[in-house]
Amino acid sequence: MLRLSPRTLAAGALLLLLALVPLYAQWQGEPFLLALFGRVLVYGIAALALNLLLGYGGMVSFGHALYLGLGAYAVGVLNHYGIENGWLHLLAALGACAVVGLVSGYVVMRTSGIAFIMITLAFAQMFYFLATGLEGFGGDDGMSLFAGSDFGLFRLDTPLALYYTAFGVLLLALAALHRLVHAPFGMVLRGCQANERRMRALGFATLRYRLAAYVLSAMVCGVAGVLLANLTLYVSPSYLAWTTSGELIVMVALGGLGTVVGPVAGALAFLLLEEGLKLLTDHWMLVMGLLIVGVVLVSRRGLYGGLPDAPLRLRAARPLPHPTGEPR
Repeated sequence: MLRLSPRTLAAGALLLLLALVPLYAQWQGEPFLLALFGRVLVYGIAALALNLLLGYGGMVSFGHALYLGLGAYAVGVLNHYGIENGWLHLLAALGACAVVGLVSGYVVMRTSGIAFIMITLAFAQMFYFLATGLEGFGGDDGMSLFAGSDFGLFRLDTPLALYYTAFGVLLLALAALHRLVHAPFGMVLRGCQANERRMRALGFATLRYRLAAYVLSAMVCGVAGVLLANLTLYVSPSYLAWTTSGELIVMVALGGLGTVVGPVAGALAFLLLEEGLKLLTDHWMLVMGLLIVGVVLVSRRGLYGGLPDAPLRLRAARPLPHPTGEPR
């Protein structure tokens, strides 16, 4: 007897779809699909990182684009100086996001509510204006990369290599997030979301748990930034803009807060809807906003989160008995 829930079936179908995109793109001769779904993978990773805070920790970060931008600029700055080593790109991105996340997180974790939201936004805007002032690295116009990151065994200089690298990172992020939220660390984090004062009374150092989640989320978002820079071969201050942070929040909410696969489904729905509406009307943002509001009103837990989590029982078909009592 096989017991699968609609959520499990939807998650499997989603990952299978993403895995088969390169084959379909090659069969149909549509290289644009690799770029489009590559963006889905990258923003899905960033949304997963934000979901650790927003969905499981109840921390509304309106400046998470800061870490997406830091990861992208780590690649862009090193590339500008002729350094193509992908491991150095990744190390620089992780280091920058860890340091900035630790410093900013130490400040914002002592606040809550609207103060938390505004301080995370303020930190992101500080770095946004810093990036626009870096004239040596393109300033407000951004800068182009002359080559993709070289990881030795593979290089992110072709759409196919980049796509499957991003897909592999996404699978690792999904597996790690699933284990994390079901581990004692995740239980404490969810307890802080429900009642932080009670968790402190039970003896848990809630500030450390929340800060660790914030730094970890920042570093994963930085990895998405590394992939984004290689995907576009371009780095721009717009990656750090508050609008990008807002889009990540919408992706998480659209897919399903507090679900492992929900943010990926939200990124897929958001980006495909955006591209489709752009082909239909110049006022696509208005239509998209109305559709998102409609989805949230119909299913407050999101597209994926609204699916039943109870397993379905599927039994193998048995042969009908013969009238004499013998099997056919």
